[in-house]
Amino acid sequence: MLDTTAAKQKTGFAVLVGRSNVGKSTLLNTLVGTKVAITTPKPQTTRLPVQGILTRPDGQVVFVDTPGLMKKAKDMLTKKLLDSVKDSLKDVDVIVYVADPTRSIGDEEKAMLAMIRNIEKPKILVINKADLNSPPFVEHYRDLAAEFTRVIDVSALTGMNVNALADFIFESMPEGEPYYPLQQLTNMKSEIWLAELIREKLFLRLRQEVPYTTHVEVEEMETREDGTLYVRATVYTTEERYKRMIIGKGGQGIKEIGQSTRNELEAVMQKKVFLDLTVEVDAHWVERLS
Repeated sequence: MLDTTAAKQKTGFAVLVGRSNVGKSTLLNTLVGTKVAITTPKPQTTRLPVQGILTRPDGQVVFVDTPGLMKKAKDMLTKKLLDSVKDSLKDVDVIVYVADPTRSIGDEEKAMLAMIRNIEKPKILVINKADLNSPPFVEHYRDLAAEFTRVIDVSALTGMNVNALADFIFESMPEGEPYYPLQQLTNMKSEIWLAELIREKLFLRLRQEVPYTTHVEVEEMETREDGTLYVRATVYTTEERYKRMIIGKGGQGIKEIGQSTRNELEAVMQKKVFLDLTVEVDAHWVERLS
């Protein structure tokens, strides 16, 4: 006789939204349990909607990390990032709005609230940085509770309450079969993930506006006969002066970026990595972003 009392699996998509630099990518990595999204202290590090997959006995949730919302789309890149956020809100099952209680509610929050207000899906307000002692604006965000299905305090950095958040997200999902195999943690292609990793190192090393002028493309990636992973990648920037700054005196800048990338890759891949990294000028690289 069939057991009809067994709980059915829940499966669906949850999108992470919020202003720039509130911890969405860190939260995604903590939820999934591994690094699928790059993170830096600089705003607008995320450019592509990154998907991380969490599979449990009760189902599967595909989390979509989105670029942070900025006040105005002042240039083509910012406009593309805003369009990416809007596209990510289509056909999702749960909206997770991530807030930073150390920053006051501003135009970005108001714009995002207006964007999601009429979407008839479960909406969760996640107040991040719960590990901090009395963040100054936490009550301001609690006052938004009426806009959301649930409000939960978490620390993406320490993992505090992240499991409770995941539980509620799973409960809110429709019934269905998993989209991806059990072991899969992201649907991002290896070349794109590697390009993002290189871009993370650029953001961590370069100052002011320079990292925002860059784009990375991996042209070749193969494992050679001796087991070495060979990677050929190009860093594109918009002006010759930025190229000189990225390369650095005597090539020291690009050498450090390459070494940092290589060290992390070798730790993840558990194999020797040869990274062939060059810098080129292309004033129109933004137009190639999807």
